[in-house]
Amino acid sequence: MIEKRQFYINGAWVDPAASRDFPVIDPSTEEEVAVISLGDKADTDAAVAAANAAFETWSQTDPAERIAVVEKILEIYNARAEDMAQAMTTEMGAPLKLSREDQVGAGSYHIKNFIRAAKEFDFVRMLRPDAPNDRIILDPIGTVAMITPWNWPMNQVTLKVIPALLTGCTMVLKPSEIAPLSSILFTEILDEAGVPAGVYNMVNGDGVGVGSQLSAHPGVDMVSFTGSTRAGIAISKAAADTIKRVSLELGGKGANLVFADADEDAVRRGVAHMMENTGQSCNAPSRMLVERSIYDDAVEIARETAENTGVANAHDDGDHIGPLVSQMQWDKVQGLIQKGIDEGARLVAGGLGRPDGLNRGYFARPTVFADVTNDMTIAREEIFGPVLSMIPFDTEEEAVRIANDTVYGLTNYAQTQDPDRLRRMARKLRSGMIHLNGKSRSAGAPFGGIKQSGNSREGGAWGLEDFVEVKAVGGYPAE
Repeated sequence: MIEKRQFYINGAWVDPAASRDFPVIDPSTEEEVAVISLGDKADTDAAVAAANAAFETWSQTDPAERIAVVEKILEIYNARAEDMAQAMTTEMGAPLKLSREDQVGAGSYHIKNFIRAAKEFDFVRMLRPDAPNDRIILDPIGTVAMITPWNWPMNQVTLKVIPALLTGCTMVLKPSEIAPLSSILFTEILDEAGVPAGVYNMVNGDGVGVGSQLSAHPGVDMVSFTGSTRAGIAISKAAADTIKRVSLELGGKGANLVFADADEDAVRRGVAHMMENTGQSCNAPSRMLVERSIYDDAVEIARETAENTGVANAHDDGDHIGPLVSQMQWDKVQGLIQKGIDEGARLVAGGLGRPDGLNRGYFARPTVFADVTNDMTIAREEIFGPVLSMIPFDTEEEAVRIANDTVYGLTNYAQTQDPDRLRRMARKLRSGMIHLNGKSRSAGAPFGGIKQSGNSREGGAWGLEDFVEVKAVGGYPAE
């Protein structure tokens, strides 16, 4: 049993103000593997006070000094990559191969790209050449509360902690209480790297407790949150009384438009992307819209791909998906699969219950529904499980209308060999990100959505700008 009850406040590991043990469950086995403590208001207040006290000094450090600290973080992070992979596999059920290559890799990828962006980032800028005595100064916003989810732990932690460090902010991290082990390890890494006391603090807790306390705290200047849209709305309301900045990365219900001239791997690629991380990704292409002339063939390919998707214990090596993160998540996914059946969608693969041979663990069957209409619950709600909804369309205009008919706007996808159509899709699809023909975004491109998918952009220079205030200065001495 791993015991990690302490919090990291003002450069030291400290005991919680009150004992509130919380078990960490391995979703592959349903066994308790660790215990943490949930913080209360005294812990939150202590962490915020430490961050506030450290801000005056850290905010005035040379950007090169902050870059050097982050470079040290990257060095230690890479050295502890296997420990990090094991932690995430244990806490949230990512298969070892996915943990090693993608879950851990997401963290190192973001740290490296933020270092590059910071080296090119001007904190003091001229307004225009004809205004030699005007400057735009980008100041760190202050103390940032960071509330991160369980599905891609290091992806989200590094997207918040690293740009905040580089811009001169101080912070309090509240990772998901379901998957805290990787963030505890990350905290050990920052401590070893020499991050000054008070600059970075970590308090474990739940959303109702520490999460709500941070959101409303008068000593917090900004809340950066990744998670459900429901929680994002609650955080925004809690933060309103103190007019703090709220940066939100929320849910999604991505549409993947497959036209008749798509490449032969388009459907398989879309199903595989949907099933990755057991469907627990906000940018998953969970609605596959298929041109009617190839629809029947696409449904068959999707069925075959889903049925050939392996499901196994996350601690086993190999190419397979693991369990859902928790009993609560398993119950939610099962309920939505049942809803799809009840509302008349055609179940072509998977369905209710666990896969054959897996009687323990939060495992779900890779599931495909065909003949879905966009008013069905499974087409409207974010399922966050390995469930794909397939919808036929007749015209490009209809496809775009269906794709955009959602409260979400995170990521959309389009598959066609027509360059003009690709350009139209890039313009007409309403989301913060578009992937064309399986091509992802390059390093430094911003991650973020519109509508109820959020209001911020993370990654690269945009991620740095998220943590600064703009100061306009007149009469600045020319150099």
